[in-house]
Amino acid sequence: MADSDIVFTAEHPEASTQFIVGGIVRRGLQPVPPKAAISLRVDADVLAWFKAQGPGYQTRINAILRAYKDQVA
Repeated sequence: MADSDIVFTAEHPEASTQFIVGGIVRRGLQPVPPKAAISLRVDADVLAWFKAQGPGYQTRINAILRAYKDQVA
């Protein structure tokens, strides 16, 4: 099915991010531990690339660092 085949109605509207997150929260998933605030120096072009991907660049950097940690551990 292509995205263009999806029909949204008042009864079945397009899901917003808040709607999806609300569903996750209601299911009782455990919250993630708080993150530590640090100062990290990265190359300007690397930071610019992450920021160009849109909001959430710090979360994406964290996910990449976590994937690396899990791979080498």
